[in-house]
Amino acid sequence: MVGSAQISRATSYVRLPPLPSIKDLIRLYKLRALRQLSQNFLLDERITNKLVNQAGSIKGAEVCEVGPGPGCITRSIIRKGAEKVILIEKDLRFMPTLKLLAEAAPCEIKILHGDVMSFNMENLFSEENRRNWLEEPPNIHIIGNLPFNVSTPLIIRWLKDISYRQNAWNYGRVRLTLTFQKEFAERCVAKVESPERCRLSVMCQNWCSVSYGLTIPGAAFLPRPKVDVSVVRFTPLKYPLIPLPFELIEKVVRTVFAGKKKYCINGIGNLFPQPVREKLGEEVINLAEIKPECRPVDLTVPEIGRICYAYKEICDRNPKLYKYNHRQAKGKDADFLEDPDSEVDSSSIEEEFDTLVDDKETEEGIEKN
Repeated sequence: MVGSAQISRATSYVRLPPLPSIKDLIRLYKLRALRQLSQNFLLDERITNKLVNQAGSIKGAEVCEVGPGPGCITRSIIRKGAEKVILIEKDLRFMPTLKLLAEAAPCEIKILHGDVMSFNMENLFSEENRRNWLEEPPNIHIIGNLPFNVSTPLIIRWLKDISYRQNAWNYGRVRLTLTFQKEFAERCVAKVESPERCRLSVMCQNWCSVSYGLTIPGAAFLPRPKVDVSVVRFTPLKYPLIPLPFELIEKVVRTVFAGKKKYCINGIGNLFPQPVREKLGEEVINLAEIKPECRPVDLTVPEIGRICYAYKEICDRNPKLYKYNHRQAKGKDADFLEDPDSEVDSSSIEEEFDTLVDDKETEEGIEKN
């Protein structure tokens, strides 16, 4: 490797040896952002430094940057004192600029070609950084300026991985610092009764502590997007607020929020076939103790949890209902109507909630999220 780590006492930054600017490299290698990949380059190093600061201290950490492009954010990560930087890049055009940076960097740089949407990070980091889930987060960070077109599917996939403690999260509660369109970022952190509250808000907040950070003007990017960009930080919770399988929660939340401006009873009813939709929808409302005229944006995560438990109780009585999808089951409702008239014992739901609360409070000496 070329160069040595020089640390300024005033800034605590690692200094890189002289390198061509990102703009010069873009010109040299005739790189341009591809619209089909939703690429936007962030070239201002003052802003990339602020972006990386949102991750907190990364000195001595392993940092995985997803979608580094020509490497502007990568330079800021190196300056902040990361011990090892792993780059996952889909676009082979950026490999020469990243290799140039790797040769000059004072820390270890590992460049991997791959698509973050399917990339498995379960063996990516060192064993010495692995932590038990209930311990403090490991000294591992994932940072990225994500393409706008993959934001929702990627976050949903990673939340599922967090729920099962797989992928990068088999190392513990690995933190994420990511950029999104400002509107998307606002949805991630939206509170109850906020007009931005949606399925994404509930899914993010059920498994993570989510914080809204820096807002970056669109003018800082090349090409300039039509919207501003915001940085969001995710820290996985020790315990999810709703401790049920990811698929069940995702189905309930997606169905309920499909008409987020309508009454909850409409979305809840769509969890069930038409012949029993009204009856079982009302049953869920009663068991969950939710007002039928409330709207999805008014629901807290614990209230959505009660809806999930009521839905689970009914489906346990008739397991075929788990597979029911009102968008795909037109004309096939009868296939899901086994034992539709049996009663649900609401006390079992209350007992299950009480048991989960007791378990949470006693495990690991009343640990807190």
